[in-house]
Amino acid sequence: MKHVRASSLIAIVLISVIVLPATVSAQVTKADYERAAGLRAKYSALALNIVDRGGWIGKTPRYWYRKSVAGGNEYWIADAAKLAKEIAFDHARLASSLAAASGEKVGALDLPLLGLTFGDDGKTIEFAAYGARWSCDLATFALRKVEGPGPRGPRGGMTMWERGPAPEAASKETKTSPDGKWEAFIRNYNLCLRDKASKAESVLSRDGTEGNYYTFASVAWAPDSKKLAVMRLLRGHHRVLQYVESSPADQLQPKYHTMEYAKPGDTLDVERPVLFAVDTKAGIEIDAALFANPFEISELAWRKDSRAFTFEYNQRGHQVYRVIEVDGATGAPRAVIDEQAKTFFTYSEYGGKKYRHDIADGREVVWMSERDGWNHLYLFDGATGAVKNQITKGEWVVRSVDKVDDEKRQVYFQASGVVPGRDPYFIDAYRANLDGTGLVRLTEGEGNHAVSYSADTAYLVDTWSRVDLPPTAVIRRVADRAEVMTVEKGDIGGLVKAGWKAPEVFTAKARDGRTDIWGIIFRPSKFDPKKKYPVIEYIYAGPHSSFVPKSFQAFSSMRALAELGFIVSQCDGMGTSNRSKAFHDVCWKNLGDAGFPDRVLWHKAVAAKYPLYDISRVGIYGNSAGGQNALGGLLFQPDFYKAAVSSCGCHDNRMDKIWWNEQWMGWPLGPEYAAASNVDNAGRLQGQLLLIVGEMDTNVDPASTMQVVNALIKANKVFDLLVIPGGGHGLGGAYGERKMYDFFVRSLLGATPPEWNRTAR
Repeated sequence: MKHVRASSLIAIVLISVIVLPATVSAQVTKADYERAAGLRAKYSALALNIVDRGGWIGKTPRYWYRKSVAGGNEYWIADAAKLAKEIAFDHARLASSLAAASGEKVGALDLPLLGLTFGDDGKTIEFAAYGARWSCDLATFALRKVEGPGPRGPRGGMTMWERGPAPEAASKETKTSPDGKWEAFIRNYNLCLRDKASKAESVLSRDGTEGNYYTFASVAWAPDSKKLAVMRLLRGHHRVLQYVESSPADQLQPKYHTMEYAKPGDTLDVERPVLFAVDTKAGIEIDAALFANPFEISELAWRKDSRAFTFEYNQRGHQVYRVIEVDGATGAPRAVIDEQAKTFFTYSEYGGKKYRHDIADGREVVWMSERDGWNHLYLFDGATGAVKNQITKGEWVVRSVDKVDDEKRQVYFQASGVVPGRDPYFIDAYRANLDGTGLVRLTEGEGNHAVSYSADTAYLVDTWSRVDLPPTAVIRRVADRAEVMTVEKGDIGGLVKAGWKAPEVFTAKARDGRTDIWGIIFRPSKFDPKKKYPVIEYIYAGPHSSFVPKSFQAFSSMRALAELGFIVSQCDGMGTSNRSKAFHDVCWKNLGDAGFPDRVLWHKAVAAKYPLYDISRVGIYGNSAGGQNALGGLLFQPDFYKAAVSSCGCHDNRMDKIWWNEQWMGWPLGPEYAAASNVDNAGRLQGQLLLIVGEMDTNVDPASTMQVVNALIKANKVFDLLVIPGGGHGLGGAYGERKMYDFFVRSLLGATPPEWNRTAR
């Protein structure tokens, strides 16, 4: 799809009727808006020594990092061996060189070094800036452009569901066997082989067609060069979305764009692995019973000894996930891992709970699973497929794996909920033996930890904080967990003096009466405990993760919204991730639930403690899945939520991307999709609604919002609509944000926003 620009913003208002609350607040002025808009710059500048990125330099004990300082940011290096710190490079000289090379104005404390990496010797750096990637010699500060992407990627945000390659009758390249004697290539949709010495060619397959063809990208040679495997792809339906860019920058007339985009229920490409023997030039049949209905099959990977190749199979419906091993001599497949769930297996790297590490060429496998009701690690026998032992166990969750040390038979991982009495979402780093013994916590301090290990795992950098505690970064020796040096300690003295207050962490019981629901509360800087404040909830209830911030933030967009006279809050209800499987399973075929029963109870508990928390005036807003949730609040909890701003919502899960929605709502498509649909339930609208959509949203089909509009009009409902010409997947920039502010000022405060057409400049 061609790139498009974000055009000038135009508000298209269909209907707008505002019912004022019983208690009318004072006028909200332009100065109030300006104060809210200025909080980001004001507060961010006052939080000092905040480490926000870094990395180890090659195989050395030296760690580079960026920290905030007065006026901007600086790059430093901490040496764990010397227990010393030093400035990473001359910032002024680098700024001068980059300005000369790029033609841009560059400040020494405002270096735009995206994707920064240091050379292994620490004498060079690479980074992206101003549309290019650069290499810099730190001795001379000479810059040169290098190959690689610049900092500005394709428009549209997230990658869509990747379909199979377009059919090619013949490949433009060949794949040479490891021994250098053979070349594999595609001709007439079939796999062919060429003897490099004699140039003699053989056709290995003869059943390839334009609709059912062999794919060159999948060709995988066995290390012994005696066998090769390849995927044959039966092409499914490739849905194409149509876009009209109404206001392009370079011409008067609109432009038209298309993009492939698979949706739930679509007929998918079906891949089948095929095995060939080089000596006989014959195919070896592979029984497909274990992988008959794929949603996705991973790349083919041969064992190092050429005895077999493996691939991972995710069955349509996301309830079966298998690691398949195919015998290289007989073609017989078997399941090394057979993961089956009654609800769903969270497979994707996007917040997924999948990890696999093969030991000794697949003789053992470290595997992640929720089979006991919590996300944990298991050691499998690669030959039998049996579980040898559970590596981690307990009512807590493994969040990710950093490293498996095959020789020492240890695994390094991150987990949350291990320490009783703490926020169950706080992440710590751990090490355990593969036999399930020796669990050790490697980080200290009650907060949310992010760790980075040196190349030899001798040291780790631990950066940790809480929403009410600025970050501390320390280096620890991994062997004995001893702290060897403090890298930086955040300083928020000036921030506090300027009126900054940390959000309040609040917990209340979920619908089951036992489980804690965790959230945070923002109050305006001019908070008056004698007043009652309307409440606005920021919602994102996507099941792929949890979303309430756990680490320090000098600024949050929720804080800016609160500044206009609201209390703004956020919580993670049931159906989101990073708790037990039962907690997560609430979302199964039930995205319309969005944890609302838990959220309403949480709000009521806050109001019971703080009468100023006025739950007779509750608004809600969100984007994308949060846009679906925000409108869902009005439709499915109309007695509680009174006003909503919904931007770029996936309002009907049949209209959105296939990989996300089928994972939670199931396949084949059932009546649950209609039950959760904001389109099918639009007639239930009672509260006040502002819909926002970008006409060029390549994440969620913009038609999803327009179908809600259509249903609301048919139901004779009153609402507001803002369409952003050229806009993507978001709130609509500063203009859309201001429209949201105006909407809540009117609907919840009962106040009149500034007359922008008079005051706009």
